[in-house]
Amino acid sequence: MLFNPHTYDPAHFDPETRRLLRATVDFFEERGKKALLDTYIDREWYADFLEFAAKEGLFATFLTPAADGAGNPAKRWDTARNVALSEILGFYGLNYWYTWQVTVLGLGPVWQSGNAQARAHAAQLLDDGHVMAFGLSERGHGADIYATDMVLTPAEDGGFRANGGKYYIGNGNVAGLVSVFGRRADIDGPEGYVFFAADSRHPRYHLVKNVVNSQMYVSEFRLEDYPVREQDVLHTGRAAFDAALNTVNVGKFNLCTAAIGICEHATYEAVTHAHRRVLYGKPVTAFPHVRRELTDAYARLVAMKLFADRAVDYFRSAGPDDRRYLLFNPMTKMKVTTEGEKVIDLLWDVIAAKGFEADTYFDKAAKDIRGLPKLEGTVHVNLALILKFMPNYLLQPAGYAPVPTRHDAADDEFLFRQGPARGLGQIRFHDWRAAYDAHAHLPDVARFRQQADGLCDLLREHAPDESQQGDLDFLLALGQLFALVVYGQLILEQAELTGLDTDVLDEIFAILVRDFSGYATELHGKSATTPGQAAWALSQVLRPVIDEDRTGRVWEQVVGLVGAYEMRP
Repeated sequence: MLFNPHTYDPAHFDPETRRLLRATVDFFEERGKKALLDTYIDREWYADFLEFAAKEGLFATFLTPAADGAGNPAKRWDTARNVALSEILGFYGLNYWYTWQVTVLGLGPVWQSGNAQARAHAAQLLDDGHVMAFGLSERGHGADIYATDMVLTPAEDGGFRANGGKYYIGNGNVAGLVSVFGRRADIDGPEGYVFFAADSRHPRYHLVKNVVNSQMYVSEFRLEDYPVREQDVLHTGRAAFDAALNTVNVGKFNLCTAAIGICEHATYEAVTHAHRRVLYGKPVTAFPHVRRELTDAYARLVAMKLFADRAVDYFRSAGPDDRRYLLFNPMTKMKVTTEGEKVIDLLWDVIAAKGFEADTYFDKAAKDIRGLPKLEGTVHVNLALILKFMPNYLLQPAGYAPVPTRHDAADDEFLFRQGPARGLGQIRFHDWRAAYDAHAHLPDVARFRQQADGLCDLLREHAPDESQQGDLDFLLALGQLFALVVYGQLILEQAELTGLDTDVLDEIFAILVRDFSGYATELHGKSATTPGQAAWALSQVLRPVIDEDRTGRVWEQVVGLVGAYEMRP
């Protein structure tokens, strides 16, 4: 299940995609672990990686939609291969993933735009090896796009003069194109919004500083009377607002695969170290609590991959009449990334002081994994978002044709014509129970299904009242319970499609049963919870079905990771 550079062969992709993915792996492996760690510690800008990407045409091939690819058959926006690259970059370090991620975001408003000149310019910049940036956040407002202080004043000679600052802008030091969100000085309200393209090399673009202590460059910049020409304008009015949110829809997904890559590398390192270390005359892995923690970490990591891989299929099959991806997207951002934190914590509890050592990948992973749930909106923001889908998802299923595995070499052009960013509460879903029914013979899947059905009973019999619906603290606890049901559904669907070992699958659901019980306990303790809801919460605190033989077989898979991958010195 885990990515292993020594054996990696993405045979399900076309030849050029396979070549570029393998070339990326080889770049890092030939560079070696010492260079990877030294440049991280010294906060050295990753110019060598960007030179490699430019030489190979990596970003140009993966991030140019077919319509803008000048007939090159390899160029397309293909979510399946994009997330494969995202996982590889995360495996070698968050910094390399980050420069890719913010290029994805910077291109979002461009590829959604009808401005042919700007699109052609962006495609040429990619061909020339440039990276991009997404100028949305501001120091005083974060990503609150209702309150932007980037102001565009109409110029006498046409166009605008832009004045204002942006903050937390990755690649802002070198980006060939920065998609900047602002508002017109002469038009109030949503009709005054503007998305425009800026160039970090322009003399009116002032780079202030790197706001983080890191190898990556997360910039603060200011525009002072920056000339915005007609050909630089990407969107105006409400379309600019929609472009901002829809860009995040596209880019948010990559956070989960970064978390997966980080956890995979850290898992190899931690399991190998623990198994080879002897305490009190025994390998560390002989202790029962160590086996439990490492087995849990492995099962959680496999679950992360299953959910993320299946969510890709819904992204690629989306259209105006199928917007289910809008639930699965914040799920990848919120749930998968926080599961990544849990995986690292479990591993760290085992390897202890080793996790602080400078010559390990792990101490970088332990720091960087924390950032992912806090990018593109916090966990709280994403939980509040997924609650909009809960009634229709749980209680009002609709009919859809089955969504197949999508590894085909298709251009995911719908992602750049998503339309207005509203109407989430009206989106319908296929019946989540079908995936659970297909695996009802597995004891812990059946036990978790009891809890999922119980959540439906809560909504029918003890639904949040008006005051509770305005209490975000209460709703977030409820959202965690709902998220687990969605998480389990896609895990089961992907397990069916891939023929996953049933021992691992049932072990995953033993963990989900425990997690559901934990969140039910949290809901029980909320001050806003009614007596009826509190009684329901206690009824959902269930034990998983214990099967020591099954857990033992999963443990053998964990032991199989020992020495399976170690990065060359």
